[in-house]
Amino acid sequence: MKRVVTFGEIMLRLAPEGYYRFVQADKYGATYGGGEANVAVSLANFGVDAAFVTKLPKHEIGQAGINSLRQFGVDTDDIVRGGDRVGIYFLEKGASQRPSKVIYDRAGSSIATASLDDFDWDDIFEGTDWFHFTGITPALSDNCAQICLAACKAAKAKGVTISCDLNYRNKLWSKEKAGQVMGELMQYVDVCIANEQDADDVFGIKASNTDVTTGKVNHEGYKDVAKQLADRFGFKKVAITLRGSISANDNDWAAMLYDGSDYYFSKTYRIHIVDRVGGGDSFGAGLIYSCLNDYAPQETIEFAVAASCLKHSIEGDFNMVSVDEVKKLAGGDGSGRVQR
Repeated sequence: MKRVVTFGEIMLRLAPEGYYRFVQADKYGATYGGGEANVAVSLANFGVDAAFVTKLPKHEIGQAGINSLRQFGVDTDDIVRGGDRVGIYFLEKGASQRPSKVIYDRAGSSIATASLDDFDWDDIFEGTDWFHFTGITPALSDNCAQICLAACKAAKAKGVTISCDLNYRNKLWSKEKAGQVMGELMQYVDVCIANEQDADDVFGIKASNTDVTTGKVNHEGYKDVAKQLADRFGFKKVAITLRGSISANDNDWAAMLYDGSDYYFSKTYRIHIVDRVGGGDSFGAGLIYSCLNDYAPQETIEFAVAASCLKHSIEGDFNMVSVDEVKKLAGGDGSGRVQR
C-alpha cells in the first residue's frame, strides 16, 4: 500500500448553525479541519495509508483533534504533543450574494511555535511514497517555513514525491513574503496545485481574460499559467482548479492538468454548495490518489474534480466519500437520484 505523509495545522472549527451570521449565533458547532489534515482524511477514505504530522497540546482539546483524524484511519503516530493551544477558526457560511467569512484565532498555536527539533523527518519519511503540504503552513511563522524546508529536503533525499497546494491566505502573510518563501520551497516540489488566483497572488503569474469576481474564467489562459509555473520551478505536473463563482451557493467547478507536454481539462460541474471549505483539499487528495495509482492524465483530472465536486455537498472540512462514489460521478452519473 502506498504511504502519504501530510504536514500542517489542524484547527478547531467553530461555526453557527445553518446560515446564521456571527452576530446572530448563540451556539456554535465544533468540528476539526485544516488543509493538510483534510487531504489525509480524504486519502484514508480512499484506502491509502495516510499520515498527518503536526504539533498539538497535551490537553483534551488537542486530543480531540487527534481523535477526529483517527476515526477515519489517519496515522497520527508522528504528531508531536506540546505547546499551549489549538488554533481556531470561525466560519460564517455565505448564501446567495453574501460571501462566507472566516475569522482566525490561531496566533501562538502549538504548530506555529514548533521548532526544527520537534520533527525527525528522516524517520517520518521511512517507507513514504508521497509528501504533501500547502502554502498555509509556512505562512504560520518563520519557524514553520524552516520546518517545511527541512521536510522538503529530507523527502527529496529519500526520493519521495512532493506536492504543494499554493493556498495563498492574505490574512496570514503578504504577497511579497509568500513569493519569497514559497519560491524557495518550490525548488523541491514535483506537483504544484493552485486555484485561479494563487499563481497571481504568490508569483505574479496571471491568466489573461479572467475576472474571478464576475465568475469569468478563461480556461485557455491557464495553459500559459501552468507552463510558466512548470518552466520556472521544474514541476513535473501543474494542476489548477477553475472555479466560476455565480454566487456563494452556486459555482461552476472544473480543473486543468499540465504534465509538461499536454493540457487536460475536466468536464465542468454546476455545483450547489453545502460547504465549500476543504474543496481544494479534496481536489488535491483526488489528484494524489490518481497519481499514486498511475491513472492516465485525463482520468486523473476527472477523478480529482469529481472528488472535489462531491466534497462541496458535505458539511465540515473532511471529504467523506469513497473511491467508488467518485468514479461513479466521474463516469457521468451526476443525477443525484436516490440509490435503493
